[in-house]
Amino acid sequence: MPAKRIVVVGGTAAGPKAAARAKRLNQAAEVVLLQKAPELSMASCGYPYYVSGGVADRDQLLCTPAGVVRDPLFFAGAKGVKALVGVEALAVDRQGKTVMYRKAGMTGTESISYDKLILCTGSTPRMPRFPGGELEGITALHSMSDADRLREIAMKGKGGKAVIAGGGLIGMETCEALASCGMDVTVVEKLPGILAFLDPELSMLVENHVRSKGVKILTSIGVAGFEGSDGHVKSVLLDDGRALDCDLVVMALGVAPNVKLARDAGLVIGETGGIVVDAHMRTSDQDVYAAGDCVEVYSRLTGGKALAPYGDLANLEGRVAGENAAMGDRAEFPGTIFSGICKVFDFAAGSTGLSRQKALDAGYDVITVVNASPDKPGFMGAKLLVSKMIADAGTGRILGFQCVGAGEVNRQVAEAAMAVMAGMTVEEACMADLPYAPPFSLAIDHFIATAHILDNKMRGLLKGVSCLEVQRDLDTGLKPYFLDVRGPKEFEEMRLGIGEKLIPLGQLRSRLDELPADKNTMIVTYCRVSMRGYEAQRILEAKGYEHVVVMEGGIMAWPFAREK
Repeated sequence: MPAKRIVVVGGTAAGPKAAARAKRLNQAAEVVLLQKAPELSMASCGYPYYVSGGVADRDQLLCTPAGVVRDPLFFAGAKGVKALVGVEALAVDRQGKTVMYRKAGMTGTESISYDKLILCTGSTPRMPRFPGGELEGITALHSMSDADRLREIAMKGKGGKAVIAGGGLIGMETCEALASCGMDVTVVEKLPGILAFLDPELSMLVENHVRSKGVKILTSIGVAGFEGSDGHVKSVLLDDGRALDCDLVVMALGVAPNVKLARDAGLVIGETGGIVVDAHMRTSDQDVYAAGDCVEVYSRLTGGKALAPYGDLANLEGRVAGENAAMGDRAEFPGTIFSGICKVFDFAAGSTGLSRQKALDAGYDVITVVNASPDKPGFMGAKLLVSKMIADAGTGRILGFQCVGAGEVNRQVAEAAMAVMAGMTVEEACMADLPYAPPFSLAIDHFIATAHILDNKMRGLLKGVSCLEVQRDLDTGLKPYFLDVRGPKEFEEMRLGIGEKLIPLGQLRSRLDELPADKNTMIVTYCRVSMRGYEAQRILEAKGYEHVVVMEGGIMAWPFAREK
């Protein structure tokens, strides 16, 4: 196999993976990695936990599982890769097949030739040009230096005030980090809710949890600018005219693909703003590959192109690019289904596949269900999960799944991700053969139970209604007959207070005379998680009631105010 020189630009996630894979498969190749930052292979998704002090040692974000720091010496010795840090790639000459670069602190430039080039230039934080944006104390959390600066502030931040612009993944993780250090934190989100990958009813549950930790959340409102004194930010101006006092502002408005190097080199940039690549991660130049946050990828559910700036995908894409640069185009990246998860205080929030709205936008005939139930038996320390499954009503194909709560969210979303990737139907998921033992799950795992509920709904056995629809009816003056079928003690401890009638499920058959005489009356049944609500619906339908629906997820999935 002839020796090659493979040059990789970018050293965070996709770049180191591509370089290591290329050298591992083609030991005769010379692999050179150019990295602008002084660090290599940073675990950037761990920055919020470093800021909070949960990760005590900075080097832990740069280490292998064996505890070895991934520096140039490590890459040279263990990987056979020549890694140059503090080196900024300035231009690519595709005709001459060279990359021009500049070393940190130097004015002159140098060039390196390549046989194959892999661009892993990542992304840049979105920092709109608001008035006052030049003030000190306004930062992103994108680089290691950002994390160092925020950690220093957070470690002495008790009593300080922080405003986070953006309620997405990074915004909410940073919110937790700063709040756990004693800072007074306010999150400002222009969209109607935080964590836009969640449907509203689940997003609201997470929002309620965050508020319970003392964090203020302002939604449906944007940042208009900043004011300060002595060159330091002192307040955030909102677009409704209000001003929020602060000592620190973290801009968490998402990221944009860093494509300047590629665009200047004449490579094709897609409508999404990312570099266009094929399944081999090859760009419009057969000798140039690209991977990571800087590229657009194929959506396996919509067939379109999208940006997917996730660390795990960057590694997978880098692996494909590295193999193909070293061995020819034999590996493929099949695209993404957009799986993600984040920790928010004592909750986790995760999703995979399409949300309800995105599924509708993609042209699917959408049917959904919400399930609230524990992650394991009560005698094993069960914790609540609230999930939503999205499917195509015609084919039964599972299109998406979301889960929030204090239980093992990651397991549920991982199971769902495999089902979505495999094109499984709801009916097939109902019979999924998963490992079971009481310390780990219920006999019918939460994900399978969610499929059972949706299967019942698709077959017409369960007639469900979401809490959003119930609240919408209340807001517009419509008032169905609300039937709570829990026990009296449960009712005294917690209740919605929406004019509901309490009839415990075990007494329902003997107390039918207390229900409306008109059997065309709309009756909404529910309990704690609506398992008993479903039993009540089946009983009432058998007795001739025509319009009985179950409030999916019950009281535990209710995100609005309660009486108790």
